[in-house]
Amino acid sequence: MVRDSQARRRARGVGLEAEFFARVYLLLTGWRVVAASYIAPGGEIDIIARRGDLLTFVEVKARATQDSALLSIDARKQQRISRAARHWIGRNPRCANCNFRGDAILMAPWRLPRRVPGAFHLDL
Repeated sequence: MVRDSQARRRARGVGLEAEFFARVYLLLTGWRVVAASYIAPGGEIDIIARRGDLLTFVEVKARATQDSALLSIDARKQQRISRAARHWIGRNPRCANCNFRGDAILMAPWRLPRRVPGAFHLDL
């Protein structure tokens, strides 16, 4: 049980570090980070970023490989992100006329971050 909680803490630390680097990456590539670690009833969004009238709900995944990171964004995860995105949009009516997209930023050891535009479907 103690090892399990240590592994969770370590994984959470890796996730927080990956999200930090993903925000830096987005800023360096011309995106404005609107929100980070947005928690809503039934879902969570790692990063919400905007460029022009495009608003992206970004899932950040750190795994051993970038392919396994992408595969880890399963249907259940997409539903939770969509639920949180609907909640955020409802609380931010100034963005109601934006275009929305579900992106991923994939992290793996010794690799540059890989942004995947339209990595998953948002059910808005």
